[in-house]
Amino acid sequence: MEAFSNARGAEIVSNLIRAIQENKHYLSEIDGAAGDGDHGINMNKGFTMCYDELRSSPGNLAHGLKTLSRVLVMNIGGAMGPLYGGFFRAMARTCDGVERIDEGVFGAMLRAGEEAIRQVGGAEVGDKTMLDSLVPAVQAFTSAVAAGSGFAEALEAMKAAAIQGRDSTRDMIARIGRASQLGDRSRGLLDAGATSCCLILGSMADSVSRLISQEPGG
Repeated sequence: MEAFSNARGAEIVSNLIRAIQENKHYLSEIDGAAGDGDHGINMNKGFTMCYDELRSSPGNLAHGLKTLSRVLVMNIGGAMGPLYGGFFRAMARTCDGVERIDEGVFGAMLRAGEEAIRQVGGAEVGDKTMLDSLVPAVQAFTSAVAAGSGFAEALEAMKAAAIQGRDSTRDMIARIGRASQLGDRSRGLLDAGATSCCLILGSMADSVSRLISQEPGG
């Protein structure tokens, strides 16, 4: 069975931090077209603060996600701190105490993260938010596993669905958040939250795929 250890899963959080740091300007550029242009700046601030904490207090995947959640909630303004903070906290709680994470555990982590965002944000698919990337990605992963796909194959399905979901926001009119003030003028622009969510899910998919390929028999 394809799986990776919670201990080695700390690498997933390290790669998430690097992905946000490398794309901070891109995320702010997208946000600047419809908002105040600080999405990448704020995300980079929180993820870099998490990096600094984990350097002095390393741990497994659950610990890394829990630390990331706390830092984002405490230090990131606007909606993104509570949204992503809740997402990572729910994922951490789901895998806390689990020694080896397979597709079943990872799917439960994704679904818990989605539910946490729904509870905080009040958005639905089609509102031009991060859910437009997250929901189809979670559905794609869950459906692939249910159809008998392996862990790595399900991760690729998740990644592809996240990209498609992100791109779908270009044709939407924003109904929630600062971009909603643009009305019809928000059409034609990518949503910054959906873009950062797609980036996060893609980084997770790549990291987990590498971990399970490195396992004995992988």
